Amino acid sequence: MTPSPPGPNWGQAVFIQAGDGHRTALWGDRWSIHHRLQELNIPANCPSDGTLRVDVNHPLALLLVRSVILQFSLPRQESVDWLERCWQSQVVCAANS
Repeated sequence: MTPSPPGPNWGQAVFIQAGDGHRTALWGDRWSIHHRLQELNIPANCPSDGTLRVDVNHPLALLLVRSVILQFSLPRQESVDWLERCWQSQVVCAANS
């Protein structure tokens, strides 16, 4: 039997640990991130080792986790700019046409 190639490990992923300055800011928000993921029905927990562990079993769940992490990690102005660009986009949704 050949070992599986490295790639996404669907199951459990650790996203946030105390460490460099960028991650430390997120580390302080891990309970808020945990709470938001729970609202989205994405299993997550905050063990005593200071990490945030998230169960990701579907690509959509991974996309939502990424979105939540960005919500807490991007500067507010960068988030506002992104949202304004979305509002101004001319992309037509096929489901609404």
